[in-house]
Amino acid sequence: MTGHPTGDVAERAPGEVPARVAPGDVADRATAGFRQRYADEPAGRWAAPGRANLIGEHTDYNDGFVLPFALSLRTVVAAAPEPDEVWTVCSELTDEPVRFTVDDLAPGRVTGWGAYVAGVVWALREAGHAVPGARLAVASDVPLGSGLSSSAALEAAVLAALVDLGGLDLPTAQRPRLAQRAENAYVGAPTGIMDQSAVIRCRDGHALFLDCRTEEVEHIPFDLDAAGLAMLVVDSRAPHRHADGEYAARRRSCEQAAELLGVPALRDVPTDGLATALERLGDDETRRRVRHVVTEDQRVLDTVALLRAGRVREIGPLLTASHASMRDDFEITVPEIDLAVETALAAGALGARMTGGGFGGCVLALVEATSVDAVATAVTAAYAERGFAAPGHVRVRPAPGAARL
Repeated sequence: MTGHPTGDVAERAPGEVPARVAPGDVADRATAGFRQRYADEPAGRWAAPGRANLIGEHTDYNDGFVLPFALSLRTVVAAAPEPDEVWTVCSELTDEPVRFTVDDLAPGRVTGWGAYVAGVVWALREAGHAVPGARLAVASDVPLGSGLSSSAALEAAVLAALVDLGGLDLPTAQRPRLAQRAENAYVGAPTGIMDQSAVIRCRDGHALFLDCRTEEVEHIPFDLDAAGLAMLVVDSRAPHRHADGEYAARRRSCEQAAELLGVPALRDVPTDGLATALERLGDDETRRRVRHVVTEDQRVLDTVALLRAGRVREIGPLLTASHASMRDDFEITVPEIDLAVETALAAGALGARMTGGGFGGCVLALVEATSVDAVATAVTAAYAERGFAAPGHVRVRPAPGAARL
């Protein structure tokens, strides 16, 4: 597992060898991995979920608004303390464990998927915490490279384990920022605060309305069952690839536009002042990037208002408009993603959009509860007709954040 700039574990690190993932409950797999590697019993198991972003894409690093929810798909860490300042972590996806000491904690010293674990230890120590040495075993149901934040889930589960093992005083509200620092400053991925906030702070049956500037949160009821609806996640099987720096380029463009407009961040451009702001920008590409961010922030606010009022069905058009903006203005979708959205809508979805940082990953489709299979079948057939690899799909519901099992 290694990461890309949207904070999702994606492409494998050099030398990482994929292993067969055993069937069965992910927590049981983590325990079995611990026993096999260390010939001992873990002191406990800690889980953190993947997340899907209902709406609000590329608004987080623009100090804007996002509305993610946690998934029942989880990463589980089985762990036990180690007497010395030594950390060893194994994963069901690798043949060899990663082992590091205090001397290895400088950013850049631990690479590949192990950097996410080392980054958490480093960030805790940088914040003044006495981090216990530990043995850890990782298992996960969160698919890699799908835009469901497998890296944030790994960070959050490791963080929860180390906090408990060491009896550290780290309130839940402070944990997302520390996990983000691990990813930004240690791993080197320029993520916003959304992913870590979602996987740590979400509640069962709710979406997390997050102001990325103030870090204030509101838990918004998101009761799909009561509305007779379901959320279908379609995995496009087009993995996230940011080697060409497209994510970083979008972020730079937004920061440069904010500077040109004389505002701290694009969040400060009002919707009713958007046309005037766009006239002040010199090229069409920058105008389109700004238009996406400003209108996406407004779509988040509109979605929250509808959910507060219990009008879940009415958010569908906002999801679809978000996708069109990502496709046309921010230019971060790929053919597999666009086909999944178009097909889901044609098959009766109330709304559909890509979720995640773009260039691959997953699509969310808001569908009638009775239509889940029909929509999934239609997307699979459309992929076959176009010659794309068969997509994955799973029905999801809002789940709780990181916790000890």
